[in-house]
Amino acid sequence: MVDLQRHARHLSLPNVGIEGQQRLVDASILIIGAGGLGSPAALYLAAAGVGHLGLVDDDVVDLSNLQRQILHTSQSVGTPKVESAKKRLHALDAGVKVTAFQTRFNPGNAMQLLEMGWDLVIDGTDNIPTRYLIDDACALKGIPWVYGSIFQFEGQVSVFGYQGGPSYRDLFPEPPPPNAVPSCEEAGVFGVLPGVIGLLQATEAIKLLLGLNVALSGRLLIYDATAMSFTQLSFEQDKEREEIIDLSIASAMFADSEWCSLEDGSIQGDIEKQEAHLSKNMFNHISISDALQRRSTGWSPFILDVRSDGEYNEAHAASCDLQVPHDQVGSALEQIPNDRDILVYCRSGMRSQIAAMSMIQSGYDATRLYNLDGGIIAWKSAAPDEIIK
Repeated sequence: MVDLQRHARHLSLPNVGIEGQQRLVDASILIIGAGGLGSPAALYLAAAGVGHLGLVDDDVVDLSNLQRQILHTSQSVGTPKVESAKKRLHALDAGVKVTAFQTRFNPGNAMQLLEMGWDLVIDGTDNIPTRYLIDDACALKGIPWVYGSIFQFEGQVSVFGYQGGPSYRDLFPEPPPPNAVPSCEEAGVFGVLPGVIGLLQATEAIKLLLGLNVALSGRLLIYDATAMSFTQLSFEQDKEREEIIDLSIASAMFADSEWCSLEDGSIQGDIEKQEAHLSKNMFNHISISDALQRRSTGWSPFILDVRSDGEYNEAHAASCDLQVPHDQVGSALEQIPNDRDILVYCRSGMRSQIAAMSMIQSGYDATRLYNLDGGIIAWKSAAPDEIIK
């Protein structure tokens, strides 16, 4: 039942009203991860009046979490995150039903967790294998999900599987190599960044429930906190991509010791099937060690720096051929050869992926595009003498 006083401001909106608010009350959302992204998303979804929230997380609150995980307090340190979150959400609105699952989302429980009638899923995770698992499981159950990702000062948001729209695997057919992208613990994260990204996730979720325009289906929104900029990349379904019929492909990543270890009940994947699934139209990933080794034997790629002007002036590769911000690559294509291998790098490897995908959409040969995993951070570490400061 709609709380008329609590949600009065929603009721005044012509495209929400009593009918729209009742949709929110009747809705249920599963949030996977009660950390940096799950915190703001859960708080605003509860405040908006979503009737049932599920929280999946096996971790406990640590003091270092409090810099960004605003669901939790100093008094919560040492307690399970899902219980801390449930207490905080009920303090905000005791009428919201909160179901806590103190477990890790994995191939052994994914389908069971999704069989509880959720209208959509919010991704509040911090690792790549789980995102592929969410994508596959939601595809099998026909549930849309809202993706969010953060790294240092950068974040991404998109909506997958909405009304037959494209999926995570359409945007990222091939995962980067294991350990190519440092965790937030290793690389750090700007404290307010997950707040911005989590709120954008909640925004798209609420719009989806209300039947409003879901702007980020088929679009990736990229936020750069240093430049205070938002850019978007459009993408479509890959009609030639192998259909997902079970969780074996995602499970292979969990079974691979280089990615992560699994809890009991995991499903053993088929590595060969995973490799066969990878899109032939995706750009290459290359580590700095492999790039340096190949270059020592005569490889001479065109080197493209897609960071901002300020970042470039602060430090850049001495062998760089062109610098252009990732969101302006489309206007600089005349300066980028299409008959050479191209090595693209940014700070950590995130914006360079976006630039590479944009170039593929403009007709560049994906097999000649190489994304430098770890970006200039990895380059500085491996060959500091090749960096001009």
